Order: sequence, then structure tokens, then C-alpha cells
Amino acid sequence: MQKQPSFAMEEYNFAFLDEGSKREIRRSVLKGIAIPGYQVPFASRELPIGRGWGTGGLQLTLSLLGKEDCLKVIDQGHDDSVNAVSIRKLVETSSSIETTEDTAEASVIQTRHRIPEEKLRDDQILVLQVPEPEPLRRVEARETETERLHGEKEYSSIWVRLYEDIVRYGEITIGADYPCIVHGRYIFNPSPIPRYDVPKLHQADGLYLFGAGREKKIYAVPPYTDVEPLQFEDYQFEEEEFNGESCRLCGSDNVFLDEIYDSHTGTKFYQCSDTGYCHKMQKQGGVT
Repeated sequence: MQKQPSFAMEEYNFAFLDEGSKREIRRSVLKGIAIPGYQVPFASRELPIGRGWGTGGLQLTLSLLGKEDCLKVIDQGHDDSVNAVSIRKLVETSSSIETTEDTAEASVIQTRHRIPEEKLRDDQILVLQVPEPEPLRRVEARETETERLHGEKEYSSIWVRLYEDIVRYGEITIGADYPCIVHGRYIFNPSPIPRYDVPKLHQADGLYLFGAGREKKIYAVPPYTDVEPLQFEDYQFEEEEFNGESCRLCGSDNVFLDEIYDSHTGTKFYQCSDTGYCHKMQKQGGVT
């Protein structure tokens, strides 16, 4: 962890967004927390990154950060990807808060497509970037119709979609964006996290917030809330399996692994998707 210097701080409000925008977003967050899984519309602001690159999650993060917070930004588990580095640099430049690669040190974590391996505490917030917040978009293209279906709790079409998967392929083939029921009421999209991460949402200690800037929606899973993936009695939800493989760097075999193919040798190997966790395990185990 290190304190980042400020650059031309007088040109920005703290954390870039104006205070009115932050208040409006925080009000939407509070409504989302009060109604778990409900998609709250909000006036998505323009940011110096392209829509589709995490503007919804970034707006949530910028609105929640205080001067004493510590931020971690990851992209598909990586702290050093282009998306993660760019977002972290914007936050550092406009707020001068501390940043870290250690999940345990962060009070706010912004992520794209992964949930960290380390279990979140009740004083931590995880912000997920969401490209498509509507879980019914697979079966219904009209926004007015999906709103009606949510209001009436009419989810038969998505169940039929799962059934068609089983008839055609013998299993449910949905990988990321696996639809879940929150608090026994709304079906929601947990963002493109792998199935491996879905159980982490159930009765979690920390607060999960989801922001879709392009679609202008915010929703939440509060702490200690039931989150259940859609499944049939005879076709249960299943996580990804790695068949006993382990990370080549730290040796972990109880984490989500990336499969990497070496074109020079024609071999494949596995390593932790969560780079911050992998580095910590290497230090603890003395691996270099």
C-alpha cells in the first residue's frame, strides 16, 4: 500500500464527480440495498473512459470513496490489466487516496468479471462492473416488457430457456451471467463472473454493488442476503471444475484457475486468476 501524490487536484472535485452527482448515485445505492436485486435507474454521467469499459462501476466507486478509504481495482482477477490500471490511475489522480493489491487492506474493491478469492469482511464493499444488467434479455428484448415481468414476478420464460438448454445439450450451458434469485424475489444478473464465484454472493458478510453505466442501472446484494442460482431438482447448478489442477506459481488448488496455453512448447498450464491472492500465497509459502 502506498499514498499516491495528487496531480493538479485543484482542477477536479474530490474523486472527479461533482457532489450533486455523488448524492444522486448514493440515493440510488440506498434504494438498491433496500430492495435487493431491483434495478434502480440512475442518470449515468460522462467519464473520461469509454462506455462499456466500466463506467457504471467507476461511478459507484467515485461516489462512495472517502479520504480515508483504500481502493483495490481488478479486471478478471488481475491487478495489472489495462482496464484495472487505467481506472486505478484515474481514481489516484482525482482523489489521492491509498490503493492496494491486497484484498484484505481495501475498504472498496472495484472488479470486472471476478470476485476475489479472499472472503470479504462486513466493512468492505465490492463494486462490480456490469455490461448487461437485465437477466431477462436472453428471452425478451423489450425493456418495457422486462419491467412488467419483474413487477409480476413472471419468470417462466427464463426457466424455459434453461429447460431448452437441457433438451439440446443435456446440461445448462450458461457460464458467466448465471441468473440467480435474490431474497426470494427478483431474478438478477450477477455480472459476467464465472459460476465458481456465484456461491460467494449467498449470505456474504460484505456489501455487493452492481453498476451498469451504459444501461443506466444500479442494483445491490446487501450483506447476509439469500442468493440462489436457478436450478432444477434433477439438474443442479454446478461450478467449474479443474480436475485436481493447481496453480503453477503458488500451488493453490482451491481457487479459480486460468488455463494458459504455451504455443512454443504446445503445453498448457494453470495459474490463479486472482493475481493479488497468488502473490500473497507465494510470499507465505516462500515461492519465488
